[in-house]
Amino acid sequence: MKRFVLTALLTTAPFAAQADDVTDTLNSALNAYNEGDIQYAIEEIDYAKQLMQAMKKGALEAFLPEPPAGWTREIDSDMAMGLGAIGGGVGTSADYTNGSENFSITLMADNPMVGAMAGMIGSAGAMGAKIERVGREKFMVQNDEFTGLVDGRILVQASGDNPDLILEILKSIDYKALGDFGQ
Repeated sequence: MKRFVLTALLTTAPFAAQADDVTDTLNSALNAYNEGDIQYAIEEIDYAKQLMQAMKKGALEAFLPEPPAGWTREIDSDMAMGLGAIGGGVGTSADYTNGSENFSITLMADNPMVGAMAGMIGSAGAMGAKIERVGREKFMVQNDEFTGLVDGRILVQASGDNPDLILEILKSIDYKALGDFGQ
């Protein structure tokens, strides 16, 4: 039994360290509230939200595919900053290059604008756009840009110089797990 508890503690330690920051901040907010310092309580709650958003962003980044052999990947760590202005949510993107060609992939989850894309993707054929299947997912393809919607709430966009390569890279994403993201 002791071995099980020790193993459980060791395997959850990295996540627990982050969760402790959130828990500490929320406890600080509660203490400030109980002491009547409403402004500080609000600041602490906002900070706890930022910590949790960062954790969620990190989890979403894990779905960005590794670069193909001979390519590099640079993750845009500032992408999520602008999401607050368009309704919130979490997002990440990466640029891939081999020196002469490049492409990018963007993932955005739980943003109100993402839901609006469902109708557009659903009627892509009527708009003259090509539909490409990647596993069970449908992607609208226009001007070498792939746009798909996973679970009605996660936008996947990819564009670049080599549409055939992009399609192969999109096939490497675990869409079932992506659909379960954040739930």
